[in-house]
Amino acid sequence: MHFMREFAVKVLGDKDAEFIEILRDLGMPRNVATMLAYLKNVSEASAREIEIATGLRQPEVSIAAKVLRESKWLREIEVKQERQGRPMTIYSLEVPILGIIEHLEENKRKEAASVVETIERMRDLAPQL
Repeated sequence: MHFMREFAVKVLGDKDAEFIEILRDLGMPRNVATMLAYLKNVSEASAREIEIATGLRQPEVSIAAKVLRESKWLREIEVKQERQGRPMTIYSLEVPILGIIEHLEENKRKEAASVVETIERMRDLAPQL
């Protein structure tokens, strides 16, 4: 006899959609922004829970997890399943969301300073009329 495990999945709301759009405006890919927005609301989640809650497909979750892992923002724990098969990966944020926001802010400040410096250099090179 097989038993189905029931679980509740938090879904993304309007504020989450706005959060995702802001991350997208900052240049973050949609799947990464969506996974980050979901993980900021939960203590942990499986890939399947993330798929159900966000509408992302499995490959999109895997790619987003890779990006978040490379940024050192994602914690992954492998959990053995009761039945045979591959272990389930549980995801959670390694860094609090405010730390991630501060990192994004710092990067954008550096980018802005670089752009201003480039424009100032261009102004120095322009002919004076």
